[in-house]
Amino acid sequence: MMRDSQDTWLPQPALDEIDIGQVLQALADPVRLQIVRLLAAAGEGSCTSLDVPVKRSTVSHHLRTLRESGVVATRLVGNTRLSRLRLAELEEHFPGLMTSILAATPRGRQLEVTHGR
Repeated sequence: MMRDSQDTWLPQPALDEIDIGQVLQALADPVRLQIVRLLAAAGEGSCTSLDVPVKRSTVSHHLRTLRESGVVATRLVGNTRLSRLRLAELEEHFPGLMTSILAATPRGRQLEVTHGR
């Protein structure tokens, strides 16, 4: 990942320290999975810019969990924490994992398809 020397990055596991079990556990939460999908679409976001149905403090907690599991990287810009998906790094370490997860139909949409809505 390209890192601007002027940015301050929060601690995150190195690529070889990322455990697939922790990644899958982090992505098992529906809100965190929604956050990952939003970051994949937007490129980068903060706890205030992500449109999820939970409080900002809860989004911040979810982003920390995603960062500590190695799914996202977070940098400080002033008082704002901007997170981005570590997609290329994760795909290098676990080929096809994130591509498959991002391509999977979200659960709510599966129900709509199943019930013909």
